[in-house]
Amino acid sequence: MSRVLGAAIENDIEDDVPDELAATTLRFLAADAVDAANSGHPGLPLGMAMPAWVLWSRHLRHDPSRPDWPDRDRFVLSAGHGSMLLYGLLHLFGYDLPLNELRRFRQLGSRTPGHPEVGHTPGVETTTGPLGQGLANAVGMALAERMLAARCNTTHEVVDHRTWVLAGDGDLMEGISHEAASLAGRLGLGRLTVIFDDNDVTIDGPAGRSCADDAAARFAAYGWRTIRVDDSRDVAALDGAFAEATATDDRPTFITIKTIIGYGAAEVEGTSAAHGTPLGTDALAAMRRRFDWPDESFHVPTSVRLAGAARAGEGRQERLAWEHRHAAWTRQNPGLAVAFPLDRTPPPPDLAVLAPLADGQEEAFRVATRKASGAALRALAAEYPALVGGSADLAASTNTAIAGGDIAPGDYAGRTVHFGIREHAMAAALNGIALHGGLRPFGSTFLVFADYLRPALRLSALMRQPVIYVFTHDSVHVGEDGPTHQPIEQLESLRIIPGLTVLRPADATESALAWELAAANLDGPTALVLSRQDLPILGGTGIDDLRQLGVRTVRTAPGTPDIVLAASGSEVDLAMVAAGLLATRSGVKAEVLSVLCRERLDSALRDGRFRRPEVPVVWIEAGVTTGWRAIAGPRDVVIGLDRFGACGPGPEVAVHLGLSGSAVATAALDALGRTSPTGGP
Repeated sequence: MSRVLGAAIENDIEDDVPDELAATTLRFLAADAVDAANSGHPGLPLGMAMPAWVLWSRHLRHDPSRPDWPDRDRFVLSAGHGSMLLYGLLHLFGYDLPLNELRRFRQLGSRTPGHPEVGHTPGVETTTGPLGQGLANAVGMALAERMLAARCNTTHEVVDHRTWVLAGDGDLMEGISHEAASLAGRLGLGRLTVIFDDNDVTIDGPAGRSCADDAAARFAAYGWRTIRVDDSRDVAALDGAFAEATATDDRPTFITIKTIIGYGAAEVEGTSAAHGTPLGTDALAAMRRRFDWPDESFHVPTSVRLAGAARAGEGRQERLAWEHRHAAWTRQNPGLAVAFPLDRTPPPPDLAVLAPLADGQEEAFRVATRKASGAALRALAAEYPALVGGSADLAASTNTAIAGGDIAPGDYAGRTVHFGIREHAMAAALNGIALHGGLRPFGSTFLVFADYLRPALRLSALMRQPVIYVFTHDSVHVGEDGPTHQPIEQLESLRIIPGLTVLRPADATESALAWELAAANLDGPTALVLSRQDLPILGGTGIDDLRQLGVRTVRTAPGTPDIVLAASGSEVDLAMVAAGLLATRSGVKAEVLSVLCRERLDSALRDGRFRRPEVPVVWIEAGVTTGWRAIAGPRDVVIGLDRFGACGPGPEVAVHLGLSGSAVATAALDALGRTSPTGGP
């Protein structure tokens, strides 16, 4: 092997590049970059270089000159710590990632961060690093491909690509992989292939110390086709496995490839020491001698570079042929092209359909915001064909059922995905659908279970993906299910995620507006936080203030108010009751504010209409008080819950915990330094 490599390097042969030469180039690009940064993970790139080269040079359909080509194959490096393998591939195949960026691996401002970041590096499909997330994103991508194919492949095939995932032991151990793989198997996502880097090593040592799963048997039980390659350097076996994976589309494919972590670095290969530590000068020198490799960092033989360029040229021709088909399809299907734009995120629809709801035109005087949200969602979905989604087995409770049919194995023309009781996989798959393009996803569950999907939701925000999250049963009014189901800290924990828009409407009018704002927000995720219990309709005044500032006045006081009662969601009702009690029993003039979006309060509080220095504020929310105390003034009072809830009927639990109109009125009088008259609140 060494003599062949040496001859190839010396002559820079341009035809019939030995696969081992290309794979070794990838190995040294990774090892040199990690060594230059004195940081990173060389083990995976050294062990998986050959499978990656065979996949990218023979089977992956892509065009480096157009990384955003809609009908490209998606490649997801779920084991994101091995990022230098991906960066090496992108460089060799001609993406806009020059060699100097590989030299700047893990450095501030480079295009080669420690873990792949979508939107930061050309050719990176999703942000990976938290293990299992990439695999679950890929399930969403593969699902989006099937859903768009069912809608758009009419006169021409304009959606016809595959999703490939490289995953490691860590990805498969994380619970999200179980959820996502089970869902993919049930839905029969036959254009999804997971390649398992089976090196039997984790950071702490042999993988068998902590995990003895038969991964292939597990995926087979989920309904996947399973293939095994016993030697990661066996090109014919790798080629055959990838070809078999693409031969039929009836179910997803799981390919186990037996690898040696750190292959080529004699002192550490096959051990956990190869995982996340630079090899060092001496080990790199020994590795160069082993492969007869030049003593030159970041060396790329001309023949390998030309081979990558040749494959890129083939991809360009495939892309140009697709663009010709797409242009003809667009001419013949203009409505589909508008409804399902394959090359970008669908723009928000004309939201005039929600105007009647935003004006408070509801049949019932009191309605839960989850029900009002459902009405708004159905109205929006009727005008927004690209809107798709579902729930974590809670559609009847979250009111997120929409017309258009269900997604089922082999039938992807519907709009509703039954994610099952898999919150984490649901959120990660929603990210994959959004990243894929052409569809706009939403998902739903109870607010307390936002904890189950938080890692994926955080990545929604980090990647600025326009996923809509519907969280219902948002307070202790859940009642009889008790404190395990009563959210306390969840709402505040959502607000501290940068880039996540959190909307907690107080009535049906605000619920419709929340959907309007969510649909229009294409720069990041939106969370709608909704009540289980019925709430009064407060009317349609102040809607423009809500749009711009996230807060509105729902009850005014004559002249200057004595006190302001500010609340979110269902607690606005408490504030209204308290304001009435204060006026009738104590002669106190109270103004009531509804805070739809607290993150916008900074600008709103600078508006003299909402905050007067001489007037104290009572801030009210059925959750932890931390965030409200941060904005409260010295004379203000914060009413909330810095404890868990209790089991009982919702209204009784709320009163027991101090969430009543009477308690709010008493707190307001305390803030004013007054006492309640006899018989007062």
